[in-house]
Parts: sequence; structure tokens; C-alpha cells
Amino acid sequence: MPALCRDCLAEFDAGTRCPSCGRPRIVSHDELWSLSIAHMDCDAFYASVEKRENPALADKPVIIGGGKRGVVSTACYVARIRGVRSAMPMFKALQLCPDAVVLKPRMSLYAEVSRKIRGFMEELTPAIEPLSLDEAFLDLTGTARLHGAPPAVVLARLVKRMKAELGVTGSIGLSHNKFLAKIASDLDKPHGFSVIGAAETQAFLRPKPVRMIWGVGQATQDALERSGIRSFEDLLRWEREDLTARFGSMGDRLWHLARGEDHRRVTRDAPVKSISNETTFHEDTADPDLLDGHLWRMCEKVADRAKAKGLAGRVVVLKVKRADFQLITRRHALGDATQMADRIYREARALFDQLGPRGPYRLLGAGISQLVPAEQADRLGDLLDPQAARRAGAERATDAIRAKFGEDAIVKGRALR
Repeated sequence: MPALCRDCLAEFDAGTRCPSCGRPRIVSHDELWSLSIAHMDCDAFYASVEKRENPALADKPVIIGGGKRGVVSTACYVARIRGVRSAMPMFKALQLCPDAVVLKPRMSLYAEVSRKIRGFMEELTPAIEPLSLDEAFLDLTGTARLHGAPPAVVLARLVKRMKAELGVTGSIGLSHNKFLAKIASDLDKPHGFSVIGAAETQAFLRPKPVRMIWGVGQATQDALERSGIRSFEDLLRWEREDLTARFGSMGDRLWHLARGEDHRRVTRDAPVKSISNETTFHEDTADPDLLDGHLWRMCEKVADRAKAKGLAGRVVVLKVKRADFQLITRRHALGDATQMADRIYREARALFDQLGPRGPYRLLGAGISQLVPAEQADRLGDLLDPQAARRAGAERATDAIRAKFGEDAIVKGRALR
């Protein structure tokens, strides 16, 4: 069976230790040299970067996140052993790990390290599909001759270089499609390297829970369980037509994934699906002026990003989390797409007003989805609001002034709340 030492990169027949360096960090698999679709996921990325910046934190539990009222962005593995998880309320994380070092995120620093990792990847293949700052799919099909080594060796070189030059580790999942590569990268974290071959796909998946599927959230999982579907084996009992009738397009996707089928390609420039902005308050609030000010600023940021990307949204989205951690999302489809802050705000504000006086709130967010090119935006106008065109003209004039004189050249009164 082909085997690879992840420390010295020696290639050999399978064994418990590397015959060259004697170390046990071995990956072996019958299909090791033939698979070429990979998912690389950095290990506790933000926390790893912070520990690199401050070696005194090396053996301490580190949590990256907002103050006591915020949530955990990520946690190092020392903290995870205590039960701390991403998106956990900070107060709960500190109950589990009271001696944790809590640090505010430094996104510019993490983005800088991410750009360097992306540069390493660019040297290996042009087929890279980033999912976030710290993870990406790579397609290394046909690169063996270029690099003088099969994809598995090239990927082991990548994570070794990340550790040596950047001080961060990553876990590799290698398989024959994106779905399985993503699953594989989670099997042996941190600093892991896992392989799922074509021959073993169905046997591997059959007993696994459906929550393993990327994108299946709690609501979908609950719906599946109400239909008696908890594992891939349960999914395999359903006919394709029945799954589609019950769950729509998700049902058709589930039918394919239950068989380990995923025909999506690694897409270098995957389209942006939504643009949003949100904030978690340090203290729960029901203050109408404060909430309105935050909502306007968020909508303005969403509009700025949409304009910068040349995009507009057909759907406005509002997201709130109440003091009891109940998360509520509301959407409103527009007659035509928009990228204007004024219109996004007015629609989001209407959605917020529909919730009624049920605060206080600990999180507020706004965004747009179903994105289209900016040329398709704001063409119909609002027949029920004769002042909409005038406000849109004022907003575009404001954009032009800010582009020339800076972001603070003009500030709306509600933004100061």
C-alpha cells in the first residue's frame, strides 16, 4: 500500500514508522497517488496566528472573540478540550474555561497571513476555491508532471511550509470530489491528513450521520429526522423522486451525496451569493435609536460593498438574535434589485418593525442576497414612493463626494446614533 511520511516526505510501502526518519506521522492508502481533489483547513487559524505573535501563549487556552456579551470567533485546541466552540456565547465559554486568554480579532493580521498561504497555493495549482481566510479547495489534477510528485506529496509539502514559514498548521482532506475532501479534512484535526478513496466511499458514508453534510444546519437536520433520516444509510432507502418531492432541490442533492456523488468543480472565482454585515452588542439593548443607528450603518456598509463589487441584491435580509439567544431571520423580495443603502435600510427597517417590541437584542444584522450585476439594479424605481428617485440621486452624489474627499466628508444624522 502506498505510504507517505508527512515529516520528511519519504514515499514507501505502508508501515507504522517512516523507514527514512523513523517518525510515525504516516498517511497510507491504496489510492494515495491517484486522488487529486483536496480541502485544506487551517487549525484554529486566528488563535494559531496569535500564538505565533506571542509565544508566551503557546500552552495557554486562547479564545478569539468579543467581550463578555459577544461570541467566540474561534478557540485554540487547548480551550476546545474544555468544551469551548466557535459561535458559543462568550459567557458560556468563560464558564467552561475561566483561565482562558481572550483576545479581540485582528482581521488585518489574519488576512495578511491568509494572503501568504494563498500565495503558496498559487504555486501549486491555479484551481483554488477559497471558502474563507483559512480554508480552500484545491484541484491538483494533472499537476504531477509539473511538480515531479503526486498531489498527496505536494499537499504535504504545503502544510509543512505553512508551519515552517508562517507558524500555522493545516489539515488536509484528499478525495475524488469536493464533498468528500471537505469531510476528510475534519477527520484528523489538528495537523491531520486524511484520505477517502473512491472504492471505500459508500462503506465509509453508510453509518455516518447526515449532520456531517456541509450546509445541513439544525433546521434541515430536524426536518430530516422528522422523516426518519438520521444517517446516510437512511437516505439510501429513499427514492430520488420522493426526496425531491419532500425536500425540493436539497432532496435531489442529498440523493447524490448519499452515494458519494458530487460533480461540482473547484471554481477559482466562485460567485458571491450574498453581502451582509452584523454586530453583536456588548450589552443587550432595546434602545430604538441605538438599534436604528446600527441598522443604518450596516445597510450603508452592505451598499458600499455591493457598489464596490458591481453587484445588487433582489432580496433584503434582516437577522436578529434576542437576549434568550433565539435567532430570527427575515427576508423580503424586491420588485427589482438594488444596491442603494437607502432602499436596503428602508426594507430592513420594515422587516425589523414587523418583529414587534420583543427585545432586547444581542445581535443585529442586515444584508442582500440573490445577487445580480449592478446594471440590473434600481431600474423600475418605487411607484409608491415618489421621493425614492430623489434620495437615490442624493446617495450617488454623496458617494462621489466621499470618493473624492474621504468617507467622513458626509455623514447622515442617523449614523451618529
